Amino acid sequence: MIKASYEVLQPTSGHSFLLRKFGKTAFDAPYHFHEEYELTYILHGRGKRYVGSHMEDFAGGDLVLLGASLPHCWKLETDESDHKEASALVIQFSANFLGDDFFNKVELQGIKKLLHKSSSGISFNAGTRSIVNRSLKLLSEEKGNFNMLLSLLEILHRLAASTEYTLLDQQRSVGEQSRTQQERINPIFAYLVENFRGQVSLDEASSIAHMTPNAFCKYFKKITRKTFMETVIEYRLNYATQQLVQTDKPISEISFDSGFGDVSHFYKMFKHKMHQSPLNYRKNFMREFEQENKKQAFA
Repeated sequence: MIKASYEVLQPTSGHSFLLRKFGKTAFDAPYHFHEEYELTYILHGRGKRYVGSHMEDFAGGDLVLLGASLPHCWKLETDESDHKEASALVIQFSANFLGDDFFNKVELQGIKKLLHKSSSGISFNAGTRSIVNRSLKLLSEEKGNFNMLLSLLEILHRLAASTEYTLLDQQRSVGEQSRTQQERINPIFAYLVENFRGQVSLDEASSIAHMTPNAFCKYFKKITRKTFMETVIEYRLNYATQQLVQTDKPISEISFDSGFGDVSHFYKMFKHKMHQSPLNYRKNFMREFEQENKKQAFA
């Protein structure tokens, strides 16, 4: 049975926070959570990012701040050609890594608000990414412990001042649950992350939550404000959308690869969400992509 792994982190050599560079194997990590905040910068690779109940594409340059105990994972695309280069720079720190009252100081209220917002997961947009990612690279090369700490605080300060961001799990359906509730709901999303492209069973999901199917359906909708099957279909359509614009696979192949057993059902669900057929979505995307390239060429 797949569970949302609880990870115990321990800074090395007496440092107040963890700074690590991960290679391809890190993207094989299961849906997991830990009590530390996490700032992740994707150096190379692309695929799907799962944060709480939210799923979204990621690519090189992706910059995300995750709140404490917010479950997450990054999964590489299975057909990506540069898997050997897939890597990420990750900083992890506890809420009190500089003392219990450190972020209560007036000068640090911006960072305190930032950490509170991170319970939803925060994805930073292009302008902020370009500046902060350079700072993160410099931090990873820094040798002095004091300068490393100052650099981290400066990065957090810049992120706190940014207005170029998107909240991921905006309903905070997972991140703000009690530990008891998280222990029940996190394994459900872990099950979805690993299985939505294949056979997903309501009976199995409810058994993971140790509930009857009827009680589970009510519980799941109360927590997420969506039915279990709506969430499954949302995951599948999100994955299919990525395949439509990043590959030239036939629509039928994408349908089955995304977890839809019936192509006509896929067309119906896709059109209901996107208000156009999968084929038209692909054509329109490519047309807009070509027009944007032409604009940049003449800029």
